[in-house]
Amino acid sequence: MSDDREARMALGVLVEPGSRELGLLVRAEGAAVALDCVLRGVGVTDHLAGAVRARLVSAGLAGAADVTARIVEGLTERADRLGARIVTAADDEWPPALDDLVSASREGNMLRRDTDPPLALWIRGAGRLADVLVRSVSVVGARAVTAYGEFVASEFAYGLAQRGWTVVSGGALGVDVTAHRGALAAAGPTVAVLACGIDRNYPAANANVLERIAEEGLLLTEWPPGTNPHKTRFLTRNRVIAAATRGTVVVEAGSRSGARNTLGYARLLRRSAMVVPGPITSAMSIGCHVELRVPGTVPVTRVEEIIEEVGAVGELADPIQGAERPEDVLDPLQARILDAVPPRRPRTAEEVAAVAGVSGRDARRNLPLLEELGFVVLGDAGYRLAAGLDVPRPPEEG
Repeated sequence: MSDDREARMALGVLVEPGSRELGLLVRAEGAAVALDCVLRGVGVTDHLAGAVRARLVSAGLAGAADVTARIVEGLTERADRLGARIVTAADDEWPPALDDLVSASREGNMLRRDTDPPLALWIRGAGRLADVLVRSVSVVGARAVTAYGEFVASEFAYGLAQRGWTVVSGGALGVDVTAHRGALAAAGPTVAVLACGIDRNYPAANANVLERIAEEGLLLTEWPPGTNPHKTRFLTRNRVIAAATRGTVVVEAGSRSGARNTLGYARLLRRSAMVVPGPITSAMSIGCHVELRVPGTVPVTRVEEIIEEVGAVGELADPIQGAERPEDVLDPLQARILDAVPPRRPRTAEEVAAVAGVSGRDARRNLPLLEELGFVVLGDAGYRLAAGLDVPRPPEEG
């Protein structure tokens, strides 16, 4: 194992992910030098040095000469038992999309938290992460999901997986786990980004689904094994969900929702921000409707619309059209003449022309064609609609 990899493993234990200060130091000096700096409290702020000291004291490592070795040994044992691996930016498996978080972090704390890329990722699953994420969409939303949200999340995830797209979410209750299940039902890849250690199946209610994802998809986290979930860690991990994918779809979201936080990161990273409209009376769609008012947000109601937004040039959704009617084959003049033909009391060609507001010549030329097409019938007294033809019209005049 390289010094860089060992240093990143140790830094992952000592510093919370996303630290802008640590990220700058690692990029400037390398992970090994950065680790030495934070351990000695040299060249770093008191804030970062103090946070590292607190972690060392808590782990019983304060003053130890072999801090890195002891951390790495313990993490390696846990990872081996789980069949997990660690991936860093030096590996071919690393998804380059995550590096965009560097530029996002440079734009300032727009979301009031550090947004630097992960130093390393802990992964369970056989798929190669970079390949799995090439065509990926995140589907996120409320934990207190409604029946409407469950249906939409399941249908979207299933449809995306069927079309070869990876569904990424956070493994949480509600929309997240529903999206994972939808992708698994389609035998497609799905990735769960955790806010805890790779050895923690959280929430416990989703343990079976998370284990299945580890077998058929990928579990990943930037927190080392043994790390428990905290509220702020869910917000921190959302930047990874947004950065790893081509776009984020919010299915349902209350006025205060972590899903909206993920969508904010997507916008910050210039990824597609997509939202599913919901009933205006639903508390679980309030956040969606607020987000839809943000310029650039795309409303999506079908899988095809999602793929049109994030897919390659030419992957366009077919336009939604109403049901076809027989009279759709007619040109505007023919349709106007047909509209003047009564269903019961026949009219002569001249009478039809007068009602339609066309010339007698136009009526005489087109009524035989309408008869040939089966729209009208000609009797002794003139023309009337063919029996059974459903052409909406106002009541016949007396």
